[in-house]
Amino acid sequence: MMKLKKLKNLLKEYFETFKYNLFFYSSMPEETKAANSNAPEDFSKIENQPCPMCLSNSMTLMEFSQDVPFFGTVYIISMQCTKCKYRKSDIEPAEKRDPARYTLEITCEEDMNIRVVRSSEATVKIPRMASIEPGAAANGFVTNVEGLLNRIKVKIEHLRDGAEDNVARKKAKNMLKKLQNVMWGKDTMKLIIEDPTGNSAIISEKAEIKKLKK
Repeated sequence: MMKLKKLKNLLKEYFETFKYNLFFYSSMPEETKAANSNAPEDFSKIENQPCPMCLSNSMTLMEFSQDVPFFGTVYIISMQCTKCKYRKSDIEPAEKRDPARYTLEITCEEDMNIRVVRSSEATVKIPRMASIEPGAAANGFVTNVEGLLNRIKVKIEHLRDGAEDNVARKKAKNMLKKLQNVMWGKDTMKLIIEDPTGNSAIISEKAEIKKLKK
């Protein structure tokens, strides 16, 4: 288990990154919320830390480990401010890994259960549809293909609802239709995850793994 001092250092790093940027409000993954509500024995928490967004001492840092089959132990770290509701989460494998590019061809409904580990440094791509970019506002999480596609679905729904013309709205609707058909096993789709830190993975024999140049 990582030391609480490391959690404080991580908070300090994010504080320096975010203290002048009040735009990014990202949500903690549902998987992390669920895990926090049933905290394991190795659960660590630090309360009353300075929030990088509202600057009040209302930030709580939490960390716990999760064993991911065929990947190993990962540490899930989350931050949440009770005052301004700012949230941030990330994951860190116990073992150091090489930069990698994972490609999965989703071909059936059973593929929805394939486990996915995504760090905040990873880029998630669905060619010709959408992507989840790394960066200061990005979150790390452990989920499955279905959970990841649902995240993409929410992004496209926002695009549809905010579209200013019928062409953009129709395009978003077509993407949502294809996405739903893939989730039902009626269509195929390629999923790509690239992580220069090596902290992400698509855990399946179907996934193609290539080294990623630094």
